Amino acid sequence: MNHLMEALLQLAIILVATKLAGDLSSRFGQPSVLGKLLAGVLIGPAMAGWVEQSGIIEIFAQIGVLLLMFLAGLETDLKALNENRNASVAVAVGGILFPLAGGYIVGLWLGMEHGHAIFLGLLLSATSVSISVQTFRELGKLNSRESTTVLGAAIVDDILVVLGLTIMVGLLTAGEISLAWVIGKKIIFIFLVVVMVWKGIPFVLRKSAHMRVTEPVLSMSLFLCLMLSFAAEYFGVAGIIGAFAAGLAISRTEFKKQIEKKMEFVAYSLFVPVFLASIGLTVSFDGLFAQWLPLLILSVLAIASKLIGSGLGARITGFDTRSSLTIGSGMVSRGEVALIIAALGLNAKLLPSELYTTIIVVIVITTVVAPPLLKWFLKDTGGNRKMNQDV
Repeated sequence: MNHLMEALLQLAIILVATKLAGDLSSRFGQPSVLGKLLAGVLIGPAMAGWVEQSGIIEIFAQIGVLLLMFLAGLETDLKALNENRNASVAVAVGGILFPLAGGYIVGLWLGMEHGHAIFLGLLLSATSVSISVQTFRELGKLNSRESTTVLGAAIVDDILVVLGLTIMVGLLTAGEISLAWVIGKKIIFIFLVVVMVWKGIPFVLRKSAHMRVTEPVLSMSLFLCLMLSFAAEYFGVAGIIGAFAAGLAISRTEFKKQIEKKMEFVAYSLFVPVFLASIGLTVSFDGLFAQWLPLLILSVLAIASKLIGSGLGARITGFDTRSSLTIGSGMVSRGEVALIIAALGLNAKLLPSELYTTIIVVIVITTVVAPPLLKWFLKDTGGNRKMNQDV
């Protein structure tokens, strides 16, 4: 079987498996995203072995997460995001300090050197809210104050963790690093985003609307999403932040509803299901049972440290207990961000190879746990109403 045929077959399997598993999850009263995540484990190398991670699947998955965050930006109120900036910073800081300290202590217990233990703590401090965004969306709570705070906190979390990782990798691998340049790149990107959100993107969209081609506004929106994602990666920030910023900019234009409706079909028909399944495809159970104790401790630590740390940050900035736990739950998922950091640690010899599989499973566990946790804490605040139909 040639590569094209194999890719087509695997994409077809992913599509039907995620849709069936998502439907089954909804019938059991859980967000459909939970079933789609588990579908990746079921059809992947860990179990059935029908689908394996490949270059094509990875590309489709990366586009999927970018489109997911782009849609989140489209549905986010910029004014509400700004009003919750203090809470977002507190949530991000709390969600970094607790996992960082806990990961460092566990790393020392596992026999790691001090610098490598700090790297483990930074890895556990990462947050990917793409899964939480999808869950909030399904539960009809994406425009809630809790969701807005989580999105803002994720941006702050990403900048701080990436900054810390850049410094640590430079020091521990004896590479030369310019702290001024690292910080400078983040400042340049923030300035670029402000300009594009405020003036650039709305101007470009209005001009493109007069082009005599098919779907000019939709095509230009995709272009802007991909280019801001590229810029984010270039300046050392996660691409999902750039995609979110592009969506946020378009939400300020008269094209918002038009783009949102059409982009949902583009994203949810293929790319988002592949992204959700791809997380499960990374799971492997080889040699895992010999690491059961570190797996248990790291899993509990990864979940509890974000839940408590970020939840505490929300609590001290005025949220009640249930809302604070909702926000903490929204920060639990490590997703693709932590997977990338883990691979970086393995290549730089900052993460022991025998611990790598354990870390990957821990990341997947946090990602799978986030949707039901969010549904549980939202159940008394309207989260248990009928979920939006999956597109």
